[in-house]
Amino acid sequence: MGIRIHEFSGLILVHPYFWGNDPLPAEATDLEKRFTFDGIWRLANSTTTSCDDPYINPTKDLGISRMGCSRILVCVGENDLLRERGWYYKEVMEKSGWNGEVEVMEAKEEDHVFHLINPTSENAVAMMKKLVEFMNDHH
Repeated sequence: MGIRIHEFSGLILVHPYFWGNDPLPAEATDLEKRFTFDGIWRLANSTTTSCDDPYINPTKDLGISRMGCSRILVCVGENDLLRERGWYYKEVMEKSGWNGEVEVMEAKEEDHVFHLINPTSENAVAMMKKLVEFMNDHH
């Protein structure tokens, strides 16, 4: 028997691995990292046709405006190459016609998954506090 959920009110994306065929401005400057990130995606999903697959580039999902919740929290690190994708996701959701709220929490001077590398750092503790606050806020 599965868990029955009365209402799915929110979604938390912690350092999402979003990508795409067309580089965003910050991604265009580091071709080596672009090549690496493209390769990781193709290794993870060998049947994919491109990095515009909605599994890694949700902005290409034609049904994105039908997101099944009313709020989203996206956490990114200021120094993370994937940072701009998190902000772009927010922009796309707001323009999609989806009737919800998107918030981005950006940790200053931090890189991808910093909270796993140093879980007791000031920024990791602040992020955890924000996640708990988000989960306990039931609009």
